[in-house]
Amino acid sequence: MATTIRIKRIYDLSTKEDGYRVLVDRLWPRGIKKEAGAFDEWAKDLAPSPDLRKWFDHDPKHWPEFQKRYKEELKANEAVKAFVNAHAGKKTITLLYAAKSGEYNHAIVLQEYLKSGC
Repeated sequence: MATTIRIKRIYDLSTKEDGYRVLVDRLWPRGIKKEAGAFDEWAKDLAPSPDLRKWFDHDPKHWPEFQKRYKEELKANEAVKAFVNAHAGKKTITLLYAAKSGEYNHAIVLQEYLKSGC
């Protein structure tokens, strides 16, 4: 059985359908208290490098190049392999992000990368 991988803003209400919830931002999301964070794991090592995140700056003009660069980072990131191995067999994983844009954020790229089988 393949794992369903979803994405969702951390500010949205959690639901039973979310399954295992993973925060995939390198920085702690504004306005979220650590003790109130409704997630199972903070996998900040899956997020883009600080330099790539700053370069991208959620600018839609950078989106195609950001996707390419981030996928290159993911391919070389041992944390991705460890994450996949640790969560093999989970029914549903929801990747949580804090970005305002639902169209241009790293969780979309990470979801696609994980679904592709890495």
